[in-house]
Amino acid sequence: MPTPSRPCRVAGPEPSAHTELSPTLSCLRHHERNDLVQKILLVDDESNIRDLNAMYLEKEGFSVEHASNGTDALAKFDAVQPQLVVLDVMMPGMDGFEVCRELRRESDVPILMLTARSEDIDKIVGLELGADDYMTKPFNPRELVARVKRILHRVEGGRKPQNAISVSNLNVDKARREVRVDGNELNLRTKEFDLLVAFVENPGIALTRDQLLGSVWGYDFAGETRTVDVHVQHLRSKLNRARVQIETLRGVGYKLVEVPA
Repeated sequence: MPTPSRPCRVAGPEPSAHTELSPTLSCLRHHERNDLVQKILLVDDESNIRDLNAMYLEKEGFSVEHASNGTDALAKFDAVQPQLVVLDVMMPGMDGFEVCRELRRESDVPILMLTARSEDIDKIVGLELGADDYMTKPFNPRELVARVKRILHRVEGGRKPQNAISVSNLNVDKARREVRVDGNELNLRTKEFDLLVAFVENPGIALTRDQLLGSVWGYDFAGETRTVDVHVQHLRSKLNRARVQIETLRGVGYKLVEVPA
């Protein structure tokens, strides 16, 4: 009878990297350590409004996906799985109300609706369809950012943390600090585990070295981003049996992707 494999217990010294001390790196701000990049889907047929709102959201560390119409919005939602949707009402073809109705059939994702009309009936219809908040154009993009943060904070406050995360045949249990590939143990050191958590919580998302450095090592860490590269190399060698891959994005950072079986 084969001996059952034991789960990984993360322990031991971390891999060393030759780094020179530098001024404190300026890392992007994030809202919670266990949600490194929160994804926002912006749906508006006016590109100038989308671009302006995206600029302010991205400054706050959000990852922003654009959609210019209702059909595109539903397709992008399925592909991206955002944490929040900013949805304009007045769009040609499928309007925001219909998009909201379709989203609510399959998801409870927070929805912030935008309208150029000030009539209360628009707000009432949107809220009855399941929207979480409403803003009337024109508005200050800073207010939009504040409302997005408030909604996400409220939603995350009522949500139980996700301790076990699976990507393909890779399973990471944050509570037990255990990692398995096809049910077999994977031995990781402390920072390797923390780095892997950052990747599996954001599959398919480009993460910069500064983001990873700030999330895993802390914003007061004075080392160079070469530290991230060294730990990624170690992590790649230990994930050789997993159907995932940490891709290098030249000039940007890294991204975790699934590899077809």
